[in-house]
Amino acid sequence: MQVQTPEWVKQAIFYQIFPDRFAKSSRTEHPRGINFKPWGTPPEEQGYQGGDLRGIVDKLDYLKTLGITALYLNPIFSSASNHRYHTFDFMQVDPLLGGNDALRELIDESHAKGIRVVLDGVFNHASRGFWAFHHILENESSSPYIDWFVIKDWPLRPYSNGYEKPMNYDAWFNLPALPEFNTNNPGVRDYIFEVAKYWIDFGIDGWRLDVPEDINDDAFWQEFRQVVKGANPEAYICGEIWHEAQRWLQGDQFDAVMNYIFTWNALAFFGGKTIRKDWAHQHLHLDPLKAADFVNGIDYMHNLYSWEINYAQMNLLDSHDMPRALYLMGEDKSALRLCVLFQMSMPGAPCIYYGDEIGLSAAGDPYCREAFPWEKETEWDWELLSFYRDATDLRHKHPVLRTGRFKFIYAQDDIVAFHREADGQEAVVIFNAGSDGSELKIPASDISGQEFSQYWPKGHSQPVKVVNDNLAIQIPAREAVVLISN
Repeated sequence: MQVQTPEWVKQAIFYQIFPDRFAKSSRTEHPRGINFKPWGTPPEEQGYQGGDLRGIVDKLDYLKTLGITALYLNPIFSSASNHRYHTFDFMQVDPLLGGNDALRELIDESHAKGIRVVLDGVFNHASRGFWAFHHILENESSSPYIDWFVIKDWPLRPYSNGYEKPMNYDAWFNLPALPEFNTNNPGVRDYIFEVAKYWIDFGIDGWRLDVPEDINDDAFWQEFRQVVKGANPEAYICGEIWHEAQRWLQGDQFDAVMNYIFTWNALAFFGGKTIRKDWAHQHLHLDPLKAADFVNGIDYMHNLYSWEINYAQMNLLDSHDMPRALYLMGEDKSALRLCVLFQMSMPGAPCIYYGDEIGLSAAGDPYCREAFPWEKETEWDWELLSFYRDATDLRHKHPVLRTGRFKFIYAQDDIVAFHREADGQEAVVIFNAGSDGSELKIPASDISGQEFSQYWPKGHSQPVKVVNDNLAIQIPAREAVVLISN
């Protein structure tokens, strides 16, 4: 099968937004009597702080100057949770976020600025308040929707704590609030596909799929792809798979996955000297890496899939489901900067988690879901924000860093270098994750160009030449050098 992924994704830089906590707009009118927690309330208190979609619209100029060309939004449909993974109406944007009209405005204003919009699709499960499940709660076995879920006995215990009386229907992670759809039911399949198509027709640019492997059915996802691509051939389908994902990346299901293999390799190499030992995840192995092991890990990652897939992968450093990268790397901003520049010079679409660019640092859920401190600009790390802007600008200015062919050409101790090439232009990117500067001679057997200009660090534009089949370069400690052929 010929694998084809959306061309725009290969050029994109994503920004992930947790809608309740990114920005709130005075233009969103709520009914009288609505009470939100104060903006900036500690996230562990849960509750709603009032972020909405018009708030995102109001910050599009900020995102544009950051170099963002695509948004990935955590769930926005009606729900009884601030993260909105407990969906009770898939056809209605949550009124607390501004409703469908606010999404219309966000899509139109984003597209006008060249920014795509990808939504979170939570299709494995609904919530206790979902209309079909509520119908079963009221009618029990008499409900026509009885087979939309897997019910084991009566009466249902939707608020069971799982100890005194075990839950008696299938639910995601055995959480009573999240009854799982019975996707073997053709009506359920039709409903989910209708939802997927409706919002593509509405104007969104793709779906990020929540826990898609929990719908263990290739035919389901093959049909999902046909429906979505039938509505928009350039729509992006990205699955949340934390591990190797060949099953879903053969060209007939997803375009890409959230590339957590990229995540753990980057954090473990660039942050290896300061990585925290008090957080663990079964799919993120954060033991420090040396250059050779890092190179092997990235090459292994690339060899899992076709390059058409690799160029469309969502390369992230953190997300709403894990601690922020800066926190995990022990507050080492030099490590974060190296990780970010690695994102911006690698195949695949970089994804920035909201607030990382101003130095937000927090442990995992719920701490990593804090409110963006718009009113506390004096507390922002403006130097880090400037770095992010320069790094995204570097990627946008040089197509070779986006879709060029990729090959490692050096790996020793804490230093790695790779070569990119596209349409006669070459790039050599060198990272020093060590504590000492180094003068390198990199064999130029894989390099065609003879003279390069140095584009990073910014402001260093002296020519660098291949001499005696070697590329000689000085690289400071905890720094990167980016060379582009003349």
